[in-house]
Amino acid sequence: MSWNPLKLLRGGGRIFSSVFTKEGNEAKYSRRGRPQIGVDVDFNTAVLIALLSVVLFSFSLPLLWGQAATLSQSFWLSRIVFFRMLGLVYLVAFAVALFQNSGLLGSNGLLPVDLYLKRVRRMNDWPEQGCTWNMLNEYPTLLWLAKPDQVDRWMSGMAATGMCLSLAVMVVGGSNVLVQLLLWTMYHSINTVGQRWYSFGWESQLLETGFISIFMSPLLCWSALPPGCPTPWVCVWAMRWLTWRIMLGAGMIKIRGDSCWRDLTAMCYHYETQPVPNPFSYFLHFSPVWWHKFETMMNHIVELPLPFLILLPVTALVVFGGMVQILFQITLILSGNLSFLNWLTLIPPILCLNDNFLSFLFSAETISQDYLTGIYFALCALLVYLSAPVVQNILSKNQVMNTSFGSWKLLNTYGAFGSITREREEVVIEGTYADLDEEDEEKVEWKEYLFKVKPSETSRRPPWISPYHYRLDWLMWFLPFSDPRRNPWLYHLIGKFLDNDKNVLPLIRHNPFQDANPPKFVRASLYLYEYAPPGSDAAARG
Repeated sequence: MSWNPLKLLRGGGRIFSSVFTKEGNEAKYSRRGRPQIGVDVDFNTAVLIALLSVVLFSFSLPLLWGQAATLSQSFWLSRIVFFRMLGLVYLVAFAVALFQNSGLLGSNGLLPVDLYLKRVRRMNDWPEQGCTWNMLNEYPTLLWLAKPDQVDRWMSGMAATGMCLSLAVMVVGGSNVLVQLLLWTMYHSINTVGQRWYSFGWESQLLETGFISIFMSPLLCWSALPPGCPTPWVCVWAMRWLTWRIMLGAGMIKIRGDSCWRDLTAMCYHYETQPVPNPFSYFLHFSPVWWHKFETMMNHIVELPLPFLILLPVTALVVFGGMVQILFQITLILSGNLSFLNWLTLIPPILCLNDNFLSFLFSAETISQDYLTGIYFALCALLVYLSAPVVQNILSKNQVMNTSFGSWKLLNTYGAFGSITREREEVVIEGTYADLDEEDEEKVEWKEYLFKVKPSETSRRPPWISPYHYRLDWLMWFLPFSDPRRNPWLYHLIGKFLDNDKNVLPLIRHNPFQDANPPKFVRASLYLYEYAPPGSDAAARG
């Protein structure tokens, strides 16, 4: 299929160019007056900060000080809950890949992986066939081993296999090294070639969590309570360290970002302007202003000072800090469809909850642990070393969010909603059979393409889909913020609509030209969406 974008713009060019001009948007979504909060530290100092967290944690390790471990210092049940939740998130992530990647990344998709891999080979002067260590190191994916005409099948096969294995992990409540390594490798392989669709922070966060989980279970034994294999101390520390970095990074990016976070008005806009609202978002939006300011202040408290509690060697404070973070993520899950981000983020603080705290579900017997295994110290040293650029970024005045410091994405920096939009602008895509050169534009009948979850018909209530995630709908939310030429997938999508391409049909909810001739012209228009006030005539009509 070939199409001429100039011909496309001939039909909708006037609307297209006026809709996506950057005038106004830069002022509307700018971060003018961004405060210079932070300090620049060198690499060695950052390593020492990470090492300090290990030292503090070590005071809660009884065997290092000649004491017997008790239920308040063991994490057998915590690990069961951890693996059930991680299995759920992996299951959802692989399901999204299986059901959507054909239209997004398939050979006839919006951003084909086979063409992407060819382009990467050509740009780096790599061989056209085969795989080298350099290729795997810079672009870690098993798809290098697939023939170009087999890439789609490999992606679907990995996604299906991942779903089966993650479901088993969720049901059993345990895993082993081989299973966790395979899950991590397959998802990393998909993520590496995911391009724009896989460019968000929760993807690298899942990979980091999955990497640490490899060391939380025995090599072969697949059981919720593997004999002689307690939860390794280094993994408990690593999960708490991950929680601290996620929350503090999110808090600092807000304080340094949009002014509405500092004047406590961010939540006055968030529920209406977030990427994919849910049914509760509507009611939360119309809460009193004083409540929105209270919510914003509590957000700062949870994300800035409270994460330090989980690094302290005081059990009660660690448990309290962990529960706060888990409950905070649950409130976020209830307030919007933010993919599996919050489901994933509540997993690391589970390792703040010891078996004594969860003893009503677990037998109350003393458990001994071997804290002196050499591989755990090696893993700890690696994680401390890799933490240095992450710590430097969190402390820096020029903090960036959702960044990986290496192609393997073993440790990353995170953050969310550093800027809050004040209005909700939605791109609406429509097609027509009319000849725009001959007919009066006001009389032209345009038919709208309806997406899975993005706001479209004003009579449709926002759905609940979390933890599932529709990648196309999510990226549609970003379109009003920049020139469409920065999003080539949009032109590909419109080209598919002009051809009635069946490969994209699973990505949308309704094609008005399905089982008919394709449209003659397609246009993209920008609309301002607002919640209708409760009790109003508009709300009654909806």
